[in-house]
Amino acid sequence: MSSQPAISSHSIVLVTGPSGAGRSTAINVLEDLGFEAIDNLPISLVPRLLMGPPMDRPLALGLDVRNRDFSPAGVSGLMDELAAHADIQGQLLFLDATSDTLIRRFSETRRRHPLTPNATPREGIEQEQSLLEPLRARADILIDTSELSPHELRDELVRFFARDQEGDLSITLESFSYKRGLPRGADLVWDCRFLKNPHWEEHLRAMNGTDDEVAHYVAQDPLYEPFFSKMQEMVEFLLPNFRDEGKAHLSIATGCTGGQHRSVAVAEALGKALANKGWRVSIRHRELDGRTARRR
Repeated sequence: MSSQPAISSHSIVLVTGPSGAGRSTAINVLEDLGFEAIDNLPISLVPRLLMGPPMDRPLALGLDVRNRDFSPAGVSGLMDELAAHADIQGQLLFLDATSDTLIRRFSETRRRHPLTPNATPREGIEQEQSLLEPLRARADILIDTSELSPHELRDELVRFFARDQEGDLSITLESFSYKRGLPRGADLVWDCRFLKNPHWEEHLRAMNGTDDEVAHYVAQDPLYEPFFSKMQEMVEFLLPNFRDEGKAHLSIATGCTGGQHRSVAVAEALGKALANKGWRVSIRHRELDGRTARRR
């Protein structure tokens, strides 16, 4: 992901991604945040917007395969055109999700895929993912919605686009399990699997890294203090430099085998340390949040 400028009335956010990944939800959230939102506007008509009256608020444009003139080359060309305007800040927001998640969502809603209305959603999803790959690679902001509820997606978008947070750098800390793969879109990843594992202590096994007993157990590992000290030092060195470069959001991931104990404890400790230094921090625990969602 590249850096993101602060949101102003001269900002244009192009919102795209595969069908079912949350693009419509994102458009609605941006409208709630004060954007003028236009969905499925033909790309060829966008230049006319630029020639119209000056914008008095930021603009969000929803673009996907249903647009009659949609193409990755067309969207990339539009981004290049926006970049040529010195007074306009253009950003590409890409909402993504895993294939299995998209297939499940289409199954739940019984919708047909716009690319393959007479075939299975899987075929359309695979075609669309291949088609959109150049835009995913170019995205300024990439949000994987696979594990996010609509409410959690809204929270993510607020962190990126709330206008009363101009100039700030927001930080998301996310713990995860290596068994389920790296979080997509993570900027920095720290591997905590070398630390002593509370899983092998029977009285700690059912707990997680947010519990004081588990956090204390992890912190007692002789390797913890030098590791955490060096990690905190590196992160605190990078943050002001990322901020000065214009980055609006940084995603830091901590991983362990199950995503329940060590990575959670480290994320909680790092989040507290950064918040105490005045940084704006939010914390997600991917595996713990997923278990809660599955119980609902």
